[in-house]
Amino acid sequence: MIRLEGVTKRFADGTVAVDDLSLEAPAGKITVLVGPSGCGKTTSLRMINRMIEPSSGRILINGEDAMVKKPAQLRRSIGYVIQHAGLFPHRTVLANVTTVPTLLKWDKAKARERAMEVLELVGLGGDFANRYPGQLSGGQQQRVGVARALAGDPEVMLMDEPFSAVDPVVREVLQDEFLKLQESLGTTIVMVTHDIDEAIKLGDRIAVLREGGQLAQFSSPDDLLAHPADDFVASFVGRDRGYRALSFQHADVPLHEEPTVRLGEALPESRGPWHLVVDDEHRPQGWVHASEVHGEIGASDLQLGGTLAEREGSLRALLDAALSSPSGRGVVTEDGRLMGTVQASEVLQVIQATERPSGDSIRTHDDDLDSDESGRAALRTKPDAESEPEGSR
Repeated sequence: MIRLEGVTKRFADGTVAVDDLSLEAPAGKITVLVGPSGCGKTTSLRMINRMIEPSSGRILINGEDAMVKKPAQLRRSIGYVIQHAGLFPHRTVLANVTTVPTLLKWDKAKARERAMEVLELVGLGGDFANRYPGQLSGGQQQRVGVARALAGDPEVMLMDEPFSAVDPVVREVLQDEFLKLQESLGTTIVMVTHDIDEAIKLGDRIAVLREGGQLAQFSSPDDLLAHPADDFVASFVGRDRGYRALSFQHADVPLHEEPTVRLGEALPESRGPWHLVVDDEHRPQGWVHASEVHGEIGASDLQLGGTLAEREGSLRALLDAALSSPSGRGVVTEDGRLMGTVQASEVLQVIQATERPSGDSIRTHDDDLDSDESGRAALRTKPDAESEPEGSR
């Protein structure tokens, strides 16, 4: 657990970067600091490991005052990931990852064993350990940065815009992998991002800071979307916050059995214009249009537009799958295998039948939030039985 109590940072010229900031980052969860440029996000993060010294207030890490330890000793006990990984270009990946264990005076065998272990965790096993940063892609370098932060087995990890330096596709992959990794490790993480979508996706708790380093709201992602504390928070979260809030709503949506074809087969004559192509394990590969296929279906005939939604996914994921599909039918899977398709109109019917958050009160950082087992307060509502669409599953 990390607790900030009335923390203020005032620079020599009188500028107040952070003003009386109080919040608690729960143990084993991800707390995200987000806000406009100049709101003190990174300054707040760096005060936790004393890369920047606070002017006043207290910072407690697992109940211990951070000011008690020497700065170097404190930093070695806290994992730190920055935007561009910050790897030593002249050292191998293995040498980069063993940096903190070496500073902690681990013996070489133990340090190497731990480095190989965390590299495996972030998907860089095998001969990656012997490569140099210049031989890696941006996404791979960022994985090494995460591995290095984990190598000293820290209970606390700080992350400053860790995924912003990579392209959107790689960023989404890294975010998904990071969530899976965090689920297994349970590290206490404080993260800075400028991207509200990233904050909502990754954060168990989100602290929205306004200019001047003041806390505007501190709550769970779904509560933030449903109950912004004021006009500033509502504006920062965005006008489409209602759509984003669907990411935290789950309900039964009717699925339709979807006829399929396989690569190498010819299209049947009696079906509509769009056909879903699957592999031998019934995993969706893409759509084909009858007018564009001549003879057997080849990989070049596939249209990959559209997203896949998990059977137990959110209403937002199901609606997006339907809206982005070239056929107008969203593809729903479970463990990668086709379960059926869903239509946008039916998802919208379920959304309309789903109970809305009451909205009778606005929660702020002083309120307690109910949370599910993952620590994320979640709206898991189902349609009223009387208004459930016919044929829902």
